[in-house]
Amino acid sequence: MTMPSVLVIDDEPDNLDVIEALLFGFGYELHYAPNGQSAIASLDLFQPDVILLDVMMPGMNGIEVCRRIKAMPKWESVPIIMVTALSSKEDLARCLSAGADDFISKPVNSLELRSRVRSMLRIHQQYQQLETFNATLEETVQQRTAQLHTMIFQDALTQLPSRTFLLQKLAEVLQSGASSFAVVYLDCDQFKLVNSSLGHGVGNQLLLAITERLQDHLRPGDVLARMGEDEFCFLLHQIADKNALEAFIQTILQSFHTSFVVANCEIFMTACMGIALGNSGYQQPEEPLQDADTAMYRAKLRGKGCYQIFDRQMSLAMLNRLTLENDLQRALEQQEFVVYYQPIINLQTEKISGFEALIRWRHPVRGMVSPGEFIPCMEETGLIVPVGLVVLKQACQQLLVWHQQGWTDLTMSVNLSARQFACPTLLADIDRVLAETAINPARLKLEITESAIMDNAQTAIALTEQLRSRQIQISIDDFGTGYSSLGYLHRFPVDALKIDRSFVNQIQAGNCDYQVVNTIIALSQQLKLAVIAEGIETPEQLQWLQQLSCEFGQGYLFSKPLAGDDIEQLYLQEFFSN
Repeated sequence: MTMPSVLVIDDEPDNLDVIEALLFGFGYELHYAPNGQSAIASLDLFQPDVILLDVMMPGMNGIEVCRRIKAMPKWESVPIIMVTALSSKEDLARCLSAGADDFISKPVNSLELRSRVRSMLRIHQQYQQLETFNATLEETVQQRTAQLHTMIFQDALTQLPSRTFLLQKLAEVLQSGASSFAVVYLDCDQFKLVNSSLGHGVGNQLLLAITERLQDHLRPGDVLARMGEDEFCFLLHQIADKNALEAFIQTILQSFHTSFVVANCEIFMTACMGIALGNSGYQQPEEPLQDADTAMYRAKLRGKGCYQIFDRQMSLAMLNRLTLENDLQRALEQQEFVVYYQPIINLQTEKISGFEALIRWRHPVRGMVSPGEFIPCMEETGLIVPVGLVVLKQACQQLLVWHQQGWTDLTMSVNLSARQFACPTLLADIDRVLAETAINPARLKLEITESAIMDNAQTAIALTEQLRSRQIQISIDDFGTGYSSLGYLHRFPVDALKIDRSFVNQIQAGNCDYQVVNTIIALSQQLKLAVIAEGIETPEQLQWLQQLSCEFGQGYLFSKPLAGDDIEQLYLQEFFSN
């Protein structure tokens, strides 16, 4: 252990001898300086832990020496004990003002000297410990700050700049007034399929491979950032014109044509890109990023491997879409959805055999909103599932009313969307509606599109068998427009095919669509399935369908969809009185 260093500054060497004798045997290393100048010059050599300083010295007195030492950052913490014969309050105040830490009177008393030196050394040791702690704390803070900076500004997996870093760079670009830049937002297509099928470990390796490939096309001065799981973004500087931008975009898209080999797997990926140009008067860095993201979303709607340059109409469309989604959610909560009914006619007797339930939206401000405007939105958001359940329940309640009024032969057809058909609670939901409404399930028909069935044929077969076991009838809706396989068709436990209106509308002599209708009807007869033609609008279409022995039909020739009360007043009394 190093002995404490004591520096004695005194112009009288005899005083050093006295102090040395008094401190002998207590483990101190003593050093001597005959004046202030030599003492200050020797501080680095002696490395004192405490200083005993004589006040009365020729030349530079002790008070000045004290002041100078305390003014030196390296030595300001070293305790200075003034050794003096002066005892007036004014003299002591001058010493304190100069920075002295303690006093000892001449002649020096051994007990007092040892006590004061020991006390000052203890204070100095505590100060050193505090300095060490502060230094360690500052180093830790700097390390944590650097780590936090890395976490904020760098992606942990790819080591690319983060979204925050990109926003900071965009802010700098906008502050500089530059406008010849572009933000290119890239999103990989169906990346989640890799994670779900091969695992997140392989997914991470794929992301690293994609990063490496994208970096190959990074120009000097540009930025490539990782925005999210499988989303990346380029900040391109000095874009001369759209031709240069087009060349860059095509290069990136073509780079995905080559497969990625990770974890001994060959994986083919595509990506969509959205681009925001810097000449759009942006004020905040989030704005071009948001517009590029919006354009990327529009590109993905067009299919895999597409790109889209942002324009203001997209922003308006997105705002309208968000407003529509919010309104639809509110409409469900406020029970604004109602069910209209379109008669299904037996074409041979021209009497009503049943109805198709069709959803309508009674908007509190806009009035009736076209289904073509809101149903696609409900399909994409999944809102079609709870709304479809509302339609099913209302339709069953209406059917029960008509049955109780004596029209017991009527059937009710209700559409099931692809999202509903894939819903894991579908059977439980239907069972609950049947129990709540107490209708005869044999009079309920569920209409399912070809695409919903063929997405997973084996599952669809099992599900339709479950529905048929409840005596519910099944129809394939819009038959002829999807991609159903005739090899599967005979295996589906279905009761009817519905001919899409696009074929019915074109029925006329010499038209090929007439042959499609003829084929569908012939196929239905061979499979012993009922056939229903949609969209009958003219007597000529009705006549052709009757000649083809089409069993059922619906369309504006008979009636447009109407509310339940209107159906009763306008049609049921008339049709069932004949």
